[in-house]
Amino acid sequence: MKHYQQDLRGLQLALLKMQQAHLHNGDRTVVVLEGRDAAGKDGTIKRITEHLTPRATRVVALPKPSDRELGEWYFQRYVRHLPTAGELVIFNRSWYNRAGVEVVMDFSSKAQQAEFLRDAPEFERMLVESGIKLIKIWLDIDKAEQKKRLAARHDDPLKALKISGMDQVAQDKWKAYSKARDTMLARTDTPLAPWVCVRADHKKPARLAVMRHIIREAAPHHVSADVDGPDPAILFPYSATAIDEGLLAK
Repeated sequence: MKHYQQDLRGLQLALLKMQQAHLHNGDRTVVVLEGRDAAGKDGTIKRITEHLTPRATRVVALPKPSDRELGEWYFQRYVRHLPTAGELVIFNRSWYNRAGVEVVMDFSSKAQQAEFLRDAPEFERMLVESGIKLIKIWLDIDKAEQKKRLAARHDDPLKALKISGMDQVAQDKWKAYSKARDTMLARTDTPLAPWVCVRADHKKPARLAVMRHIIREAAPHHVSADVDGPDPAILFPYSATAIDEGLLAK
């Protein structure tokens, strides 16, 4: 992208202003960042948080639940990480594990998965009505691009910690992940907590689109008014026709 660095700097400055307003007003924002394996979640989060203050910015990427957590109400381990006044919290994967990897890999029962799809919109309604700004973003890439990115991890020693036994599963069970994604988006997209989807085959424009969306959704008007909206060909609201229209990878 010709003007990527310039655009990135401008958006990072807008995010700083957004955070200053959060700290002044006591705003609370949660960003749920979901997507295919290797869709660019880590890189996007890095650019969002690069210049924000750590004391009011938290990235939550929870490990496998402990035996104790398995005995809790499913949403309980996530509630502990919700923001207090002035904070921005980004979930790098979230409670939606139960609608994605747990479905594909049978890590939870069919009854638990059905219960999640029923309860998630109500849980999110409570978050929003409590005053939390909830932004839900799905990053989508096609199968060939995922394969290329997963392979690149093995060629770069700096990406060693990204390599996982689940990498090949993401390719082998591509259609199962697509089916789980489609069900998740359809069942949990609500007026109070809608999903937006991002075509993330090209990392840089996808990152900028996500940043623009967060600013337009969570920053005060005097900040967001100076930021152009994301390219609708890259970031768009979820709709039931997204698959048929080729907006999401099959």
